[in-house]
Amino acid sequence: MRQRLSLRDVLIGIGMFLLLWQGLTWIINRPIMPGPVEVLPLFVRLLFSESEELARHTLASSGRVLAAMGLAVVTAAPIGMGLGQMRQLDRIFTPLIAITYPVPKIVLLPVIYVLLGISDFSKIFLIALILFFQILVVVRDEAANLQPELIFSVRSLGAGRLALFRFVYFPAAMPAVLTALRISVGTAIAVLFIAEQSLTEYGLGYYIVVETYQILRYPEMYCGILAMSLLGLLLYFSIDALEHRVNRHLYLEAG
Repeated sequence: MRQRLSLRDVLIGIGMFLLLWQGLTWIINRPIMPGPVEVLPLFVRLLFSESEELARHTLASSGRVLAAMGLAVVTAAPIGMGLGQMRQLDRIFTPLIAITYPVPKIVLLPVIYVLLGISDFSKIFLIALILFFQILVVVRDEAANLQPELIFSVRSLGAGRLALFRFVYFPAAMPAVLTALRISVGTAIAVLFIAEQSLTEYGLGYYIVVETYQILRYPEMYCGILAMSLLGLLLYFSIDALEHRVNRHLYLEAG
C-alpha cells in the first residue's frame, strides 16, 4: 500500500519548489535564470494571448502524448493478458521480450522517421513503443499471477476464453495498466521533448529549443519548460486519481 499525496502536500511541494527556484535566481543572478516572479505572469500572458503561441504548442504536445498512451494501452494490454493466460505462448516470446525491453527505444527515432516518415504519427509511435513494453510486462505478470481458483470458478459457470478476458483478466490487469502509465509519464514527456526538438513546427519541445533557447528568449523558454512540467504533473495526478478509484483498497487516505 502507498499513501496518496493530499492537496496540502501538493501545495507545500509547489511552494518549496518556487522558493528554491527564486533562491537560485538570486544566487546565479544572470539573465539565463529568471525567477518565478518574472516567469509566472509571462506564462499566463503567453498562454492566453491573442496569438495563442504557447497554447498551440501545449495542445500539440498534449495530443501527441495522449494518443501515444491510448495506442500503447490498446495494443499492450490485450497482448499482455494473452501471454499471461497462455503459458506456452509466453515461453516462446519471453526471450524476445527480454532482449528488447532494456533497449533504449529513443535510439530508434531515425529508423522510425525513415519507415513512417516525418509526421506526428512517427512521434506518437515512438512514445507508444516505449510505453508498450512497460505495460506489456506488468500486465503479463499480473495475468500470470491470478489465483487459479478464481479462473476455475468462472470457468465452472460456462465462461469461455473471451468471457475470462472480459470478467477476470481485464479487471485484474487494469490496476497494473494504470500503475505502468503513472510510472511512465515522466519517460513519455522526456521522449516527447526529444522528438519535438526538430522536424516539426508545433510542440513544446520545438518551442523550448527552437523558438526560445536558440534565440536567447530565456523567460519564454522557462514558460515552455513550465508548460511541459505542468503537462506531466496533470497526467500523473489524473492517472493517480483514476487508479485510486479503480483500486481503492490499495490506498490509505492521507489524514
